[in-house]
Amino acid sequence: MKARPFLKWVGGKSQLLNQFEDYYPRELQNRKIQKYFEPFLGGGAVFFEIMQRFDVKMAYLSDINKDLILTYWVIQQNVEHLIDILYNYQKKYDATKQEDRYALFLAVRAQFNEERFEINYDYLCDDWIERAAQLIFLNKTCFNGLFRLNSKGGFNVPFGKYLNPTILDEANIRSVSKLLQKADIRIAPYDECLQNIDNQSFVYFDPPYKPISKTASFTAYTGNEFGDAEQIKLAQFFNQVHIEKGAKLMLSNSDPKNENPNDNFFENIFINHQFHRVSANRAINSNGEKRGAINEIVITNYQYEPQALALHF
Repeated sequence: MKARPFLKWVGGKSQLLNQFEDYYPRELQNRKIQKYFEPFLGGGAVFFEIMQRFDVKMAYLSDINKDLILTYWVIQQNVEHLIDILYNYQKKYDATKQEDRYALFLAVRAQFNEERFEINYDYLCDDWIERAAQLIFLNKTCFNGLFRLNSKGGFNVPFGKYLNPTILDEANIRSVSKLLQKADIRIAPYDECLQNIDNQSFVYFDPPYKPISKTASFTAYTGNEFGDAEQIKLAQFFNQVHIEKGAKLMLSNSDPKNENPNDNFFENIFINHQFHRVSANRAINSNGEKRGAINEIVITNYQYEPQALALHF
């Protein structure tokens, strides 16, 4: 069974994979890429696609969201125990009357928040497995699959009111675990990947998106803002990797031109790199009338013409 993202994730790239295919480096098909890097991991849709479509030897995955990475570690290293716990969550949720599920959700959320100070993220233990199961439960039952922390670091997404959420997808979890055996997974800021990158690497950056309107801001899923200053630092790092490592680089972000055609923020900080646009359906705007297809940008440090590649083969 083909592994796919096991979490719902705001800004997830599953819907864009068909469009991204046009912008992957041709070296993937020529088997010249040996390492794949995703330093803003999130739901990992591009990781799952790349590692199952192309002959890449090793993946380096990282994020500063400790509980996200903890969950990837648990699936990688102790999947059967996790499945047992998720099975019990699924059974309990299904047996709970609809009007009582809200209380169940709040109880799990409270426990998840209360125990965050007791978790040692440095050493694998049984506490990790329960916490990973809690995160998956909350992700499947909260509103829109959001992961959002308040200023104190507490998970504060409301209940999602779904009738039949799939809390345990046993076959997929096992497929994910198998694929993760080829991955080095770390809690780390994006720039720590630099030491392992070389000219046989493909790096995909999917940072928190720049808000394109005052009502579309969603940049603090770890409790830390990722504003314009951070976007500029990331662009500088992108250029550093381009110059020093010779790796193939690809980056996604929102397109400010959806709101203002004269907004050249990204063009100004990614000078001399290639710009592409893809169409995405996004549904996190509180105004239902403003949900729908918008453009997002894809930036690469290589020029790739799909038609030329098609003629080559």
